Amino acid sequence: MNTESRVRFLRVALIVVGLVCLVGFYPLTIFWPTGWAWHHTGQSPYLQMIVGIYATLGVFLLAASRDPLANRSLIWFTVWSSVVHGGIMTAQAIAYPEHRGHLLGDAPALLIVTAVLAVLMPRRSTVTG
Repeated sequence: MNTESRVRFLRVALIVVGLVCLVGFYPLTIFWPTGWAWHHTGQSPYLQMIVGIYATLGVFLLAASRDPLANRSLIWFTVWSSVVHGGIMTAQAIAYPEHRGHLLGDAPALLIVTAVLAVLMPRRSTVTG
C-alpha cells in the first residue's frame, strides 16, 4: 500500500475511532457493562473520569484526521497508550474473574485500534517533505 492510500485509510480510521471515543464509549458502558465498564455498580467516579478522557481523545483524533501526518505524535501516543492500557486490562481481566467480560469487550477493542492505527501510520522514511 502506498503512502497516499495509507493516509486516506488512516483518516477514515481516525474518524471512526474518534467518534467511538467521543460518542460511542459511554453507551457501550450502559448496554454492555461487563465488557466495557470497570466498577460499574452504582455511580462510578472512575467511569466518569475515563469517559471524559476518551471523549477528549476523540475530539483530538477527529481533528487529527484532517492532517494525520501533522499529528504523528498524537497518533503514536494513541497507539502506545492503548497498547499499555489494553495490556493492563487484559492482565487484570485474566487475574480477576469478575472482570473476564472485558476479554471480549474493551481490552481487545483497544488492541484492535492499536493494530489498525499502527499499520496505517506511514513510516517517516516513506513520507516526503
